[in-house]
Amino acid sequence: MPGAFEGETVTRRRFMNIGGQAAGGIAAASFLLPALGFAIGPIFKEAPHTWETVGPIGDFPDNNYIPTVITITPGVGEAGKTTVYVRKRNPAIDTDRADRDAAFIAISTRCAHLGCPVRWVGAAERFICPCHGGVYDLLGRRVGGPPVRPLDRFYTRVREGYVQIGPRYSVNSELERFSPRDPGEPIDGLGQYAYPSRPSARKL
Repeated sequence: MPGAFEGETVTRRRFMNIGGQAAGGIAAASFLLPALGFAIGPIFKEAPHTWETVGPIGDFPDNNYIPTVITITPGVGEAGKTTVYVRKRNPAIDTDRADRDAAFIAISTRCAHLGCPVRWVGAAERFICPCHGGVYDLLGRRVGGPPVRPLDRFYTRVREGYVQIGPRYSVNSELERFSPRDPGEPIDGLGQYAYPSRPSARKL
């Protein structure tokens, strides 16, 4: 065979082909692996869980929500803050399983459609999203518009007479508790499997 010596197990042409392919693979990996790490890494990075004091227990009635501001991403100023609506749990209306052991209810202001901030309208007992017309009832359940699930909630606890807000979690239409999901991700039926939770989304 031209270009080969008798007794060679690998010809020079084949050796050059293998070497060229290996060099190309290394070059491609040097660009691809960092890009994949940048894109996929945050999915597995779990945000730290913190509890933030929002006020004494007497500040929160059981028939109306009080807006409070908490920090969800420290170190970035106002951009890292969000508003949470808090009220005392009312056994007469709070019969769901999600917060049966909690003394206070904390509702996220992030619409479950695309994440716009909702506003509590006490006179109508409704949360209203100004972006696309999402409407939620007193318990945060969707009653109109395009949202795919109820408003998210935050864990609450009482320490030395003060209410503290903890990590966020999502609820389905039956107000059953689930790990946090991003806006637009339903968690009823197959949705809970089609849209698995990301650890990095737990505080957002």
